[in-house]
Amino acid sequence: MAASTPDADNSDDGAIAAKVNGFHITEPQFPSTTTAALQVERHDYTDLAPTARKRAHAMEGFDEISTDIVDYIVRCTHRIWDERDIGLIYTHYTHNCVLYGTMGTIYDREAVVRDTIQRLVSLPERRGMATQVLWNGNDKDGFYTSHLVTGAGRHSQNGHFGAATGKTFMSRTIADCMIYRNRIYREWVVADTMAIIKQLGLDPNVFAEEAARGLFDKGLESIDIGENRRLIGQQMPEWKADTSIANNEVERETLEWLHDMWNCRMFGRVEKHYAPNAQYHGPKMTELYGPAAALHQHLALLGSIPDAAYMPQHICSNPCEEGGVKVAVRWVMEGHHLGYGILSELGKPTGLRLQVMGITHYHYKNGRVVDEWNVYDELSLLTQIKLGQMVEEAKHK
Repeated sequence: MAASTPDADNSDDGAIAAKVNGFHITEPQFPSTTTAALQVERHDYTDLAPTARKRAHAMEGFDEISTDIVDYIVRCTHRIWDERDIGLIYTHYTHNCVLYGTMGTIYDREAVVRDTIQRLVSLPERRGMATQVLWNGNDKDGFYTSHLVTGAGRHSQNGHFGAATGKTFMSRTIADCMIYRNRIYREWVVADTMAIIKQLGLDPNVFAEEAARGLFDKGLESIDIGENRRLIGQQMPEWKADTSIANNEVERETLEWLHDMWNCRMFGRVEKHYAPNAQYHGPKMTELYGPAAALHQHLALLGSIPDAAYMPQHICSNPCEEGGVKVAVRWVMEGHHLGYGILSELGKPTGLRLQVMGITHYHYKNGRVVDEWNVYDELSLLTQIKLGQMVEEAKHK
């Protein structure tokens, strides 16, 4: 992705910097710019998929109807999942696309088609509502989008969730995509499957056991490699954050306080960086209010994996029509199930290695977080526990 100097007024790659709520925010600009890129939060779907809008920025290689990258990702997601035009995957994904999910990785386009069909079989009434899209990049180097979707529906058909329960559900998913000339070639999907299972009244242990058995029968194992690089030898953790993936000031500051909180265990950073009226939107459709509640959620996640290292992998940001700035961070945490915390579905500590893949969106106003949307999937962690137990049992037979 193209980056630019955050403190400069102009840069050679066509980006300009503006100051929003005290932060220098760099926004991509293009010679053909006629208006700002679409933003999702305040608009109906018909506004987000226009038929007669001029292009907001250069979209060389994309379908003519795509007026900007937000229009592109919202429109194609809606058409594939809600209008059931699954065949658009052939024109919107490369043949060798890689899709990283919390329950496994898909390595080709045809597998993405099959997986989409299976998910729609069980939940034919599901509708995915675009909640927000954050992005960066351009049509020359490629775009990166982070798309938060709120899904709602009813379990009305037999399928991979078992016999139809008739119950309704709601869950969050964030999909991060790398896109070049109309095609997604890499995607990270964090779907809160545990939220759906709990709302349907199903036993997550049954699903985790089946998923782990499938992996185990293929010869896959959860291998513990030991040191996760949070602590090197007997040294304390790195005290300074690596901000090399940041593109501007707000992204650098976000990476710095996240590193302080997660890796240096300085959870008082929440009180400093969250507004008194902050809202936390978490896994299993948790809705909480205030810095103390957000702090407890983060501390309790670490309580379940107390030796975890937090590793951000991508960050992007956009000024927001609602005021302030929104930031998307894709991250991984690695450690061992050594304690009690928020991951109650995992049971008592097993000592097994865990990897959490998550994506978080933050909304800053007046320099402080007023909303956090945090998505990771507890079912994938329970599956890792089951797989590790199967491997241990096999060793002792």
